[in-house]
Amino acid sequence: MKFANTRRAALAIAAVGALTLAGCSAAGDDGEAAPADPLRIGVIVPLSGAAGPNGGHVLAGIEAQVSLINDAGGIDGRMIEVVSRDDQSTPATGVSAATDLVEEGVDVVMGGWNSPVTLAIQPVLVRADVLNITSIPQNASILGGADPTAIRMNAGNAIGGYTAATYIAEELGAQRVAMMLQNDAYGIDAGAFVRQNLPDSVEVVSEELFEYTDTDFRVAISNVVASNPDALYTANAAESSGQPALMQQLGASNIDFPYFAGTGTVSHTVIDAAGEGSVETMSADLYFGDVEPWASYPKNVTFMERFEEQVGSMPDKFAALGGQSVDVWAQAVANAGSAERQAVADAIYGQTFEDTILGSVSFTGHGQQMFPMFAFSVSDGEITVLDEIAIPEEVWEQ
Repeated sequence: MKFANTRRAALAIAAVGALTLAGCSAAGDDGEAAPADPLRIGVIVPLSGAAGPNGGHVLAGIEAQVSLINDAGGIDGRMIEVVSRDDQSTPATGVSAATDLVEEGVDVVMGGWNSPVTLAIQPVLVRADVLNITSIPQNASILGGADPTAIRMNAGNAIGGYTAATYIAEELGAQRVAMMLQNDAYGIDAGAFVRQNLPDSVEVVSEELFEYTDTDFRVAISNVVASNPDALYTANAAESSGQPALMQQLGASNIDFPYFAGTGTVSHTVIDAAGEGSVETMSADLYFGDVEPWASYPKNVTFMERFEEQVGSMPDKFAALGGQSVDVWAQAVANAGSAERQAVADAIYGQTFEDTILGSVSFTGHGQQMFPMFAFSVSDGEITVLDEIAIPEEVWEQ
């Protein structure tokens, strides 16, 4: 379905008028063609509050990849500019940020960080005919919901639920599972997909809910322990506060059952913040930049070098997904010969990109990026990458 873009049409008419007044020429005083207008990427992530450091990593990843593309001449000679806004992890603030970026004339919006904000900004971007690439959020409704051209770079909750349930049931052999879930669109959705993918023989014996801002989980942990589970699953997206605190408090509780954290919730930031004494943690994810196979991907090597040069540290999974969002979008714009929303979406949906930060990736017909997922464990601050978890194609299509 094609969407009218009255805002850009008005800008185009104004530009034509300006050229007419200037003598119908875009040439400079020396007779050479003037540089093409830059392409503009709008970014909506939290840059303050509990998730501020993580949102900052996404933005830094986007800026690192943009600088690499600009150094190589841009996209068909057009440089890229980044315009960022702080959503403060609040849907209302995210809507204001999206409205502001639309008025700024951005060509694409990358963000937000969490599912509630992303779901809130989608109608704003649809009305403005601006493409939305969601770098991080996992709620299932982000694709196939309010925005028919949305693109997701991260694993959705369907993928996270499948990987967690498969590992807990098959590798850990658990028959009794406890859950601790963030009480919002992300956590409830994540828990539902874990339940959906657990075998009928596995019982969920406890479910504790908590708020995104919570950092004290001792009562919930006591309730979980009392339920006598074989394994614990959690969905906690507060990377700079809640998740590290949870790992510390689980360690202090000396639990005697394995712990599996939701996909994407255990980054280097979390591990460093949790520190010594935190519980041994298992999870699954899509990126560990300095180990194989990622360490051999040429674009990832270049991206890591640029990120470290600009930021002073190695990129985590969130920074990589920010960079990947730019990488795929830039290739799609070049392939489409246009930055218009529908043209770029058509150049991504159902397509394969051989050379990216994440290696060779493909997209489903509804805009979900597909990539290998690997189980990993964290003990005493050290990450050990385990086996790949095979994901059926029909799960990616959910």
